[in-house]
Formats: sequence, C-alpha cells, structure tokens
Amino acid sequence: MEAKKAAKVGIKKQKGFLYFVDKHGDVSCAKMARGSKKGGSPKKVAKVGVKKEAGYLYFIDKHGDISCAKMVRGGKKKKRR
Repeated sequence: MEAKKAAKVGIKKQKGFLYFVDKHGDVSCAKMARGSKKGGSPKKVAKVGVKKEAGYLYFIDKHGDISCAKMVRGGKKKKRR
C-alpha cells in the first residue's frame, strides 16, 4: 500500500487521543475509551479542508500530516455455513 501526502499540517499527537480526518477534511481528535471509562467527544484540532476522493483512506501519518492511500477492495469471499 503506497501512501501519498494530501496536506502538510504538522500536528503534535498527544498520548491517549485518537486523531482522524473528519468529514469536512479537517483534523479532529477525541479521547480514547479505556476500560470502563467512556471516550470524549471530538474536538477540531486544525482546519485544513482537504477534498476527499472516493476510494481513498485518509489518515494522520507519523509526521502529523494528512496522507491518503487507495483502499484495497476485493479478496476471497467468506464461505457461508
């Protein structure tokens, strides 16, 4: 799977938070659920406005930038019992 950079943002990730690209193409984060503790509601971290293309997965890479990779579809069909 080859990923390419969609936007340079440079987010510094904080431990215990989940960072993701929301439906508006911006970077948001939410507190991760741990054990019986509930997770938090998402907060916008950076307003980027990336235009999402169908068939691509958008994520925050290890440099804190938005990257995208082509989604792998297909594979073997599961046998039904």
